[in-house]
Amino acid sequence: MNADKPPIPVPIPLIIGIVAISFSSIFIKWAESPTSIQAMYRLIITALIMLPFSGKYIAEIRKLTRTDWALLACSGFMLALHFLLWMGSLRWTSVASSTIILALQPVFVMIGAYFWFKERVHIPALIGMSIAFAGVFLLIGSSGFDGSPGHLTGDLMSLGGTAAIAVHMLLGQLLLRRLPAYLYSLLVFLFAAAVLAVYNAALGVPFTGYAASEWGIFALLAFVPTVFGSLMFNWLMKYASASTVSMSVLGEPVGASLLAFLLLNESMSLLQAAGGALVMLGLVMFLQGNKASRAVSPLRQEEAG
Repeated sequence: MNADKPPIPVPIPLIIGIVAISFSSIFIKWAESPTSIQAMYRLIITALIMLPFSGKYIAEIRKLTRTDWALLACSGFMLALHFLLWMGSLRWTSVASSTIILALQPVFVMIGAYFWFKERVHIPALIGMSIAFAGVFLLIGSSGFDGSPGHLTGDLMSLGGTAAIAVHMLLGQLLLRRLPAYLYSLLVFLFAAAVLAVYNAALGVPFTGYAASEWGIFALLAFVPTVFGSLMFNWLMKYASASTVSMSVLGEPVGASLLAFLLLNESMSLLQAAGGALVMLGLVMFLQGNKASRAVSPLRQEEAG
């Protein structure tokens, strides 16, 4: 943890950030436009917000190798795939189920880091991971008991989106060894937006003609979860430990579920609630057990959800 004293107590911006990222799924549910269009404009608007502050990175861009550009393109592709699957899952399943499954992202990253970077895994983290996955299986299995088979599709899409963001983060871990985080995020956002633009063009999804309310949601997705969510978490990293900030991954499904109950009239069955509780318990144990090794990267707050 940084010894500098923050201008305001750490819990205040932490809560603001959690609430901000919790609104992401609510905005997606409110929108009527295709989720691929929502994701594309979310990234484009976010990149436009970042561009005016990117001039000082021109020299860094010139130093990028072909391998760097290839890895950036792959990372952008996986981020686009994450948005397509996770945002699309909200058309099929509940906010609670989708965001609880998405919270498994640190576990997927740990699994990938073990095979890719040979990072050590501690027994408490493995126990927590097992409990979390048991909760996911219960959550997904319970979808078949509510009379809405589409929920299973949505849950599986969220699981696929979680795996995609984990691969994106592992690629980011390689690139961030030699790239500034700001430049990395900007370039990946641009690559992901390009992938989504090609996807929309190939499927004939119109780029324009949406109601003013839809454009408002595109802007909200860029500003609220990104500026008041991801950038808030990045700022917090100067004053709080990575493990403290990474615990916010547990806040999103809780905040999003409460917002969905209040704003969308969504509720959970007893089986879904039990599965969600197991996931949260497992994640707490996983994050606590993983503190002994490298703390979970905070990059998830920058680009997922």
